[in-house]
Formats: sequence, C-alpha cells, structure tokens
Amino acid sequence: MKFLSYALASLLATGISAQNFNNPVLYQDLADIDVIRKDDTFYYSASTMHFSPGAPILRSYDLVNWEYFSHSVPTLDFSPAAAYNLSVDSAYNKGIYASFFNYNPKIKTCCYYDSGMLVDNDGTMYIAFLTSWNTKTLYVAQMSADGLREVKRQAVWTTDSSLTYVEGWRMYKRNGQYYILGVHPQDGNIIPKGSSPWGSYSWKWLEHNAGTLISGFSQPRQGGLVSLADGRWYHMAFIDGYPGGRIPALAPVDWSSDGWPTVQTVNGAWAKQYPYPLTKRTVKSIVGTDSFASLGPQYEWNHNPDPTAYSITSGGLQLRTATVTDDFFMARNTLSHLILGPSSTATIKIDYSKMADGDRAGLVLFDYTAGWVGVVRDGSTFRVVMWNGISLSSSNSWKPSNKGSQIASATLTNTGMLWLRTSVNILPGTRQGTYQYSTDGNTWTSFGNGVSIESSGLYFMGWRYGIFNFATKAKGGSVTVRSFAIDGTPLN
Repeated sequence: MKFLSYALASLLATGISAQNFNNPVLYQDLADIDVIRKDDTFYYSASTMHFSPGAPILRSYDLVNWEYFSHSVPTLDFSPAAAYNLSVDSAYNKGIYASFFNYNPKIKTCCYYDSGMLVDNDGTMYIAFLTSWNTKTLYVAQMSADGLREVKRQAVWTTDSSLTYVEGWRMYKRNGQYYILGVHPQDGNIIPKGSSPWGSYSWKWLEHNAGTLISGFSQPRQGGLVSLADGRWYHMAFIDGYPGGRIPALAPVDWSSDGWPTVQTVNGAWAKQYPYPLTKRTVKSIVGTDSFASLGPQYEWNHNPDPTAYSITSGGLQLRTATVTDDFFMARNTLSHLILGPSSTATIKIDYSKMADGDRAGLVLFDYTAGWVGVVRDGSTFRVVMWNGISLSSSNSWKPSNKGSQIASATLTNTGMLWLRTSVNILPGTRQGTYQYSTDGNTWTSFGNGVSIESSGLYFMGWRYGIFNFATKAKGGSVTVRSFAIDGTPLN
C-alpha cells in the first residue's frame, strides 16, 4: 500500500495522470499531422485541401483533448484563382496537403508549410524533403535566417532495397542527434538518425506492423513526434479510417540507450488505451449548439467564400446567394464542419422566409458524392426536398459530373422556420446517412432514402456536414441559420 501511494504521488508530482485515454483521441478527419509544443500548450495542424480557411490549428494542454483554435491560411491564394473561388472552375482535392508546422522563437514566426521543418537550438531552420513524388532520395535544406530562401541543400539519405516509397517527412533533434521521421505506407514508420543535419543517417523502425485500433482500418502511421516539458516524447499518427477520413491516434515513445525511439506497444500493437500524458484538461467541446454569435474556427468553407455574401447578424449566420447554378458542387459559400465519429447527428435551424424564386438551401452530407435535405422555393411555393446522387468524377480530376436528382418532396405551409437533421455512422463499410425535418423542432419526419456514405480512400478526405444556399435563377435571396448543433459522444 505504501508503494502504491508513493507511485501515485510520483505521478501527480510529474503531472502524469493516472487516468487512461482512448484511441483514436479525436474521431475527425485531421490528416497529415504535425504537432508541436510551446511552453505548456500543444498545437496541431492538418491538411484541408480545397477548404478555406486552410490548415486548421487545434490546441491542447494534455495531448488528448483538442479544441479548434485558428487557421494558418486565411484564404487559398493559389493559382488558378477562378478554380479556388469556384468561379468558372473548381479545385476539389487540390490545395493544402502534406503540410508542416513549427514555431521559431528567434524570429517570432509560428507557422511554415510544405515538407518537414526543424528549428534548431540556435534558430537555424532545416527542411527535410523529397524533390518529387515517388523518389527515393531524401534531402535537407538549410534556410536563411528569415526562413524565406534556401542557402544550402544536400542529399542525406536514400531509401534502401528493403523499402519502397517513403513519404510524410518530419525532422527533430534530441540530445544532439537529428531524426527524420517518414512513413512506409505499407507497414509502418521509419526514422533515420544522424549526428548532423547533413548525415550520415542510418535508420530503424519507429513502429512496424503495429496492428489496427479499429477493425477494417489501417494501422496508425505517418504523423509527428512531440516532446513534453519533462523530456518524455509522444507519437501522434493517423489511421486511414474512411469514410471518416484520416483520424489521429496517440502513443508514448520509448528511447533506447543508444538513442533510438520506438512506439510503446502492447503485445506488438498500438493500444486502445494509454495513461494520459499529463493531467487531463477540459477544452471547448465539439458537441453542442452554436447560435453563431461569431464564425468559429471549427468551420471551413468549400473553396474560398464570397465574403460579401455572408454575415453574422443578431439572428445568426445569414447566407445570401453567392452563385447561380444548378450544381451543388459549383455553389459558393457552403459552410462545412467535420463529422464527429464514429456516429453523430447534425441539426440546423433555418429561417427561409427571405429565399427568392429558384433558391435552394439546407443541410448536406458530402465528400466526392453528396446528398442534401433542404428548402426549395419555386414561385410562391416552398417545399422541403431530399436531393441525392450528386458526384464529382474520379476519372476527370474530381470535376463535377452528376447534379443528382430529387428523391422526395413535401410542401411547406408555414413560410418561415424549418429544422433539418442528418445522422451518420462513419465506421468501415458502406453506410447510409439519414435525413429528417421538423416544422416545430419537436416532431421529426424521416425523409428520403438517405445518402450512401462510401468507404473509399481515393479522395483522401473524410465526409463532412455542410450548410448551403444557392440560386438557380438569380441572386438576391437569403436564409438565416439560427443554430447548428452536433450531438455525439467524443471518445475522450
């Protein structure tokens, strides 16, 4: 008993919690992980492709419970602008991916992107990278003091014959040794180690064939390493968990006497539970109701929005029609929110009284296919409609290919307020997202045939909720979204 009391006291003294956390730590599509620590706060960045603002920053104080904090890329200022603005073209599956993220106290700069960056003890910045996809030579570049130009580049390591393609590089330093973490997609993560940024490097496995956390999904892989203030290290990786996307998991890292890291496993596999790295800290929950007093960092627009076509009002989020189109995937100002897995429900309360003839507004489930439930105004008639079969083309650079069709319709007699709801399960396999509507917020009517939530990694993205409003005849109408609610059970 004295030993147990002493052990518990030691845990509390070091900030380690005796409580366990569950993997995955956050069941959302937050891919291409990079994670850093600044003092007692951890920050996490992820890929967002064509969603804007891009590269979300999440914040945590215990590495397990994360809240949305900001974005690193306010707008997708890429070429061609017409595609990223959904003007006459689209940029689906392009944009921000495989990014990196770091903090440099020497020049007070906090975010960098593309490949993997190390800020050394003296403030020197190094980037580990490949010159192109599917090449086997790893390079390191030294950057200028302001980080804006390259001053040296050198090949430091070449994939040997026992490996195929390695990608997703991240660079670190510990006890005078340099480490470059990469993923061998078939079976795990490797980590070359050297005494200088320029090598020479030898490599070992950080984890190899380390099991799956959820049946039907991949093993955790890629991601990043992060140190705690007390010198312990953790690995944040992601699971290929389609249709939910790439989902983060966390494990402690052990270090050998000669400086090699390995993920701490149980019987050779990632554990579904580990002790909390630090004392559990509560952050803003993903679930709950948002009445749009502001537009929070948990939201992203599908492509760059038209900022003149939305605003926060005393009644909520007003969406004015920004596009005249009959194709959901070409409509600007669809506001998206990542689905919370493994299952959750999203509900919006929408004031549709100011819709114009031809307008369509509502709640959508979408990835590279989509289905929605919403309000359609034709002349003086308002109807609640379920629309399905909308899709992008996987064989034509993810361009819109099918506008879908109406599946169900019911006339609305009160031209004012409507509640719309969708429920979805994003565990492995093909599943159905279902829809309901209510005219009073209490009595619900199931509607339509649901949308097929396909389990495919072709698109490299998970399904999302979305709120939309577009015109098919002329701009000028609007809706006000009074609230958006997510009901589900976070794993931690």
